[in-house]
Amino acid sequence: MDPARQSLASTVFKTYWLDSIDLPLVTDSLVGEATCELLIVGGGFCGLWCAIQAKEQNPSRDVMLIEARQIGNGASARPAAIMSTSVMHGIHNTERNFPDDVEALEELGRENMDEFRAALERYEIDCDVEWTGELTVSVGDEGLEALNHELDLYLKYGHEAVGLDKEQIRDHINSPIFHAGVWSRRRGGTVHPGKLVCELKRVAIELGVRVHENTPHLSNRYSGSDIVVQVPGGSIHAEKVFLATNAWGDGHPKISRRVAAIRDRILVTEPLTPEQIESVGWKNRQGIYDTRTQLNYLRLTRDNRILFGGRLAYFFGNHTDPELDRTPEPYIRLANAFFRTLPQLKGKIAFSHAWSGPIGLTTRMAVHYQRYHQGNMIYAGGYSGFGVTATRFGARVGLALLDKRDTPETRLAFARTVPGYIPPEPFRWIGAQITMYAVDTVDAKGGWRVPWLKFVERLGFPVTS
Repeated sequence: MDPARQSLASTVFKTYWLDSIDLPLVTDSLVGEATCELLIVGGGFCGLWCAIQAKEQNPSRDVMLIEARQIGNGASARPAAIMSTSVMHGIHNTERNFPDDVEALEELGRENMDEFRAALERYEIDCDVEWTGELTVSVGDEGLEALNHELDLYLKYGHEAVGLDKEQIRDHINSPIFHAGVWSRRRGGTVHPGKLVCELKRVAIELGVRVHENTPHLSNRYSGSDIVVQVPGGSIHAEKVFLATNAWGDGHPKISRRVAAIRDRILVTEPLTPEQIESVGWKNRQGIYDTRTQLNYLRLTRDNRILFGGRLAYFFGNHTDPELDRTPEPYIRLANAFFRTLPQLKGKIAFSHAWSGPIGLTTRMAVHYQRYHQGNMIYAGGYSGFGVTATRFGARVGLALLDKRDTPETRLAFARTVPGYIPPEPFRWIGAQITMYAVDTVDAKGGWRVPWLKFVERLGFPVTS
């Protein structure tokens, strides 16, 4: 058996983040009729941050949160959880979408990270946080130009960042394929997302939010005075509704016209031995992204496992739970990429966990807002995999929009506009399959893949950014 398959021989196909902790008790599902001032649909990071900030702003506000299954069931318990100061999926993406607002959005991103950190300390949230910054690396020399541009952007917009050459990058992580790096040293880092989402649930309940799990949203209608949300056990009359359903797009059929459930895959190793840790280096323990078209990212856990992710995919009809992703086959190429990155571990370590899940992807690659029922119901989503800290910002601005408050953030273009439409099925699936194959192979084979990806980018998807 080849090393990649061998490393997956005893893998558990579920998220390490929830498998490694004791989960809190599940709250009761809603039965009967209920009323509230603010109803939040979705119990991930975005929904929980919305609930917490709503109570912080007005402790007497009657806030209810419903979750279709259990808190953390969705994307919030699955990411790499590398914290980024950007609230728009990186400075490159901010420049692409909002060139006139880059300076303001970067400053808001730094403020958001500082407020995120303050909230962790204020509520004594235990989530294995490590403030180590974030590191972008070039695989070979091909990404050096993009890396230099990234360093220029970091410095231009007030970030504390340093460039690392080929020799210097080896002092940070010992990989033969990394030829340079940019280390943004302040504010970024890593967290344990499973612990974080459970702790945010605790905080929300302590602040007085009524939380009902196993209470899926079935439908909603505007009565003229309030919004009536149907759930299996009854109904909820709410003055305002905040939809934090991200890739699931629950709440209105029009949401999915702008949001696609693109899947990402992740591997986690067994804990490294002291000798293996020494062979890898990684003394500063930063979260790492590379510059390839089909990028990979990696980080260390508190107990020195390596998380390694990438390998995007799409299943017909926005399918969010395909059986295939609970088998070894989809992870073989990801395992091979891991061993190319860290060949000193090839044949010496196995993967304890592997999982996949949907990312809410839009042509913007960052949070946006959709308004329904005369603006009394708002959808906030589309974080495209960068939501660990950006969800706090997205929830805060979404809450201001819902309450019709005029703030500097709500005046910016990102809060007033929406991303482009995504074609319906079967065109969405066909386009995704061609694009995913092109992304996988363009760096090695070029050819027709280059004009195809440029065409996809003209449609609004920054697949090579």
